Amino acid sequence: MSETNGVIVAGGRSVRMGETEKALVEVGGTPLVRRVADRLLETADRLVVNCRDDQRGAIETALSGIDPEPRFAIDPAPDRGPVAGIETGLRAIETDYAAVAAVDMPFLDPDLVSYLFERAAGHDAAIPRPSEWFEPLHAVYRTDPMVEACERALEEPHPRIIEPLSSLDRVIVDRAELLEHGSLDSFEGIDTPEDVQWANERLQ
Repeated sequence: MSETNGVIVAGGRSVRMGETEKALVEVGGTPLVRRVADRLLETADRLVVNCRDDQRGAIETALSGIDPEPRFAIDPAPDRGPVAGIETGLRAIETDYAAVAAVDMPFLDPDLVSYLFERAAGHDAAIPRPSEWFEPLHAVYRTDPMVEACERALEEPHPRIIEPLSSLDRVIVDRAELLEHGSLDSFEGIDTPEDVQWANERLQ
């Protein structure tokens, strides 16, 4: 596959985290957004961060020193949900394929992401299904078809995160296949202070 991008979706309000911005919560002494960025750049050539305008300064500081320097895709209208975040992030890239990851996955596995790039080749998407649920915020997409699918989904006021997938030529990567190529820890998300404590204990 030719040059690829990674997109971090970081624009959510983090209401379950309390007063702390989720993207900046430290896990193992490193802000979540930096942990995800470092892992994505092990398999993607460049990085785009989708966030709200009021988040940009602090996230830019957390990502200081990353090479190549990340690009920012600012939500034109905040609080429209993850489908809008994916669309905004993908619009900011020029490569055929991109890995999309939520900002709250501190154990993101670069080997799994690399495998998803392989599985997506020739298709519109490679979507993991580590359990009964799909993981659209830990997936690889062909840029233009996914942007168009998100546009259609956003014609509704509150589209479900899986809504854009229905029109894509997608490959579903199930649990057994995922286990052959990486760790299911990659899908663990951080939503609350208790989750942060759990993740820190795992890293000790």
